[in-house]
Order: sequence, then C-alpha cells, then structure tokens
Amino acid sequence: MAKRIALVAGLAVLALINFGIYQREQLVRHGSLVLLKLSPVDPRSLMQGDYMRLSFEAADQAFPGAGRFGAPQPGSDGHLVVLRDGQGVGHFRRFADGRPLGPGEVALRYRIRAGEPQFATNAFFFEEGQADVYAKAAYGEFRVAEDGEMILTGLRDAKGARLGRSQALF
Repeated sequence: MAKRIALVAGLAVLALINFGIYQREQLVRHGSLVLLKLSPVDPRSLMQGDYMRLSFEAADQAFPGAGRFGAPQPGSDGHLVVLRDGQGVGHFRRFADGRPLGPGEVALRYRIRAGEPQFATNAFFFEEGQADVYAKAAYGEFRVAEDGEMILTGLRDAKGARLGRSQALF
C-alpha cells in the first residue's frame, strides 16, 4: 500500500511539474509581445561573468526613487499597465485599478523583492564569451499572458533586432 501511495504521489508531482512547463511554453508561444526599455544599471554590476543585471524604465517610472532601500514595501506586489507604441515598446501608463484595459494597453505583473520592482526576472543569463553581443541590449523582450504573468524571452538592441542565439527559436 505504501508503494502505491508513493507511486501516485510521485506521478502527481511529475504531472504538476510538466503542467507548469507546458504553461510556460504556451506563454512563450502565444503571449503578447511587449518590449521594455532597459534602464542604466550601476556599470560595476551591469556585466558580471555570464549574466546581465536588468532594470526597466517602466519600473523606474512607476516607482520613482525605488532601489534597495527605496519606496516600495515588501509584499506590495501588483500589476501596472503599459501602453505599447508602434514598435511594441511598453511605456508606463498607470497602476492597474480594475478599470478595463484600453487599446494597446497591457497589464504586467510586478513583484517587489529586496525593495526593487521586478518583472519576471532581474537578470538575463547567457553563454560565456557572449558579453559583447549582449552589451548592445536596449530592450527586454517579454511574452505576457492575459493575467499579466510574463516571461523574458530575449534581449533586443536599440533598433529592435534580437540579440544572441535566441533569434532562431521563435
């Protein structure tokens, strides 16, 4: 009997893990495309080995003065609304307040971690030796679900061209 319970529990865990993977794959394939302009980050920590620390202009506009010890309080996660321009770049419009989204508006879920607002992630990891490729990054490319959940799918340069090997994936 104990073996059956362990087997059923193991299968349930595998099913949940695979369902989570399936949901993220669906978001990458079918989520709305939003580009968020990167904000300058302290140059000493901008490039550290094989990852890039990210900060976004929309977050800076929504939370002026935010930082490690800035204004946002832990636990104040929520949604903000950006308006996409003709190139798909999202510009902070307002905090989500229950009003329906207007044309071109997209709700993005943010989380406050260590006093800083984050969209999905605050870092982009890449292969060693690729730092020069990603040094030109100007935009984070996100896929966004209707509920505001989002996933970072790549980085783009100032002209909107995808950077790195992720170009051929989607």
